[in-house]
Amino acid sequence: MTTHKLMLLPGDGIGPEIMAEVTKVIAWTERAFDVTFDVSSGLVGGCAYDAEGVPLSDETLAAAKACDAIIMGAVGGPKWDGVDYDKRPEAGLLRLRKELDAFANLRPAICFDALADASSLKREFVAGLDLLFVRELSSGVYFGEPRGIETLDDGSRVGINTQRYTEAEIERIAHVGFQMAQKRGGRVASAEKSNVMEAGLLWREVVTEVHQDHYSDVELTHILADNCAMQLVKNPKQFDVILTDNLFGDLLSDEAAMLTGSLGMLPSASLGNGEMPGLYEPVHGSAPDIAGEGIANPIAAILSFAMALRYSLNMGGAATAVEAAVDRVLADNVRTSDIWAEGTMRVTTSQMGDAILKKLDDN
Repeated sequence: MTTHKLMLLPGDGIGPEIMAEVTKVIAWTERAFDVTFDVSSGLVGGCAYDAEGVPLSDETLAAAKACDAIIMGAVGGPKWDGVDYDKRPEAGLLRLRKELDAFANLRPAICFDALADASSLKREFVAGLDLLFVRELSSGVYFGEPRGIETLDDGSRVGINTQRYTEAEIERIAHVGFQMAQKRGGRVASAEKSNVMEAGLLWREVVTEVHQDHYSDVELTHILADNCAMQLVKNPKQFDVILTDNLFGDLLSDEAAMLTGSLGMLPSASLGNGEMPGLYEPVHGSAPDIAGEGIANPIAAILSFAMALRYSLNMGGAATAVEAAVDRVLADNVRTSDIWAEGTMRVTTSQMGDAILKKLDDN
């Protein structure tokens, strides 16, 4: 029997609630596919700061690195707004990504047919939507130096963040983008701001070179990031793979979330070169305003586990089964509050997890 090591990092806010539903799917996968999961858990984010004084301890990081895949919930909340930046919950997540060298963030934006009317756009614009963001995750403005808040000679302050990309960093994420497109519709739209940013100009030049040298079978178009934002609202189905940097990928993929009906529907995978485990997490945040109420949508977290099955654990069949179960539950008009509409059945977080589990058992 195959054994995989998993680490669960529920985090803050609704993180523990949605992670509880992921554990149900983990247990089903063990039963259905004759596999064992060696599951451990740890603290990250605000809860880690409260308990350990840091948002990610060295011990938790070491344990995470020793696993085959890491499933995370969410971090952050207003409780920690006054904490220094290097101790804030988000710093734990950024450190985890950096230490894992998880430079490739895969964020699918899929509109399930049953949720086409829940989108902020008309059904005809989003029905059948299936696009993939390939976001560079370990460099760019979130990590560039110099950074900080400094006091000038006149006593005023200046905030500094540096957008910085090396040629090698762009090359390796470009390869991921093109390889993903080869498995999908064969089209890449590379989004940057080459008209006003040198980093964007280098991005365009390097992506073009990688395309010409290795991926002539893929169609490449370049698009300015602000135009990409507009086109996502105007005609999102024109896209297959959107390749972009850390900052623009963060913004554009969150915009695309509303095309699918809810931020609670979007999973993600953060991958490196294969030497470290993948990190899987829902795109949504910790939603502290609804934490503890049992109404959070666990689907993005469950689909993130499905991505772990596919990309880290070589269990594509199990991943497909989980995704199909989610589709069937939505087709039955079962909804958490974020995707509820008149005529559908509103359920709690736990009830949504149970409904998905029933579909898996009935398969």
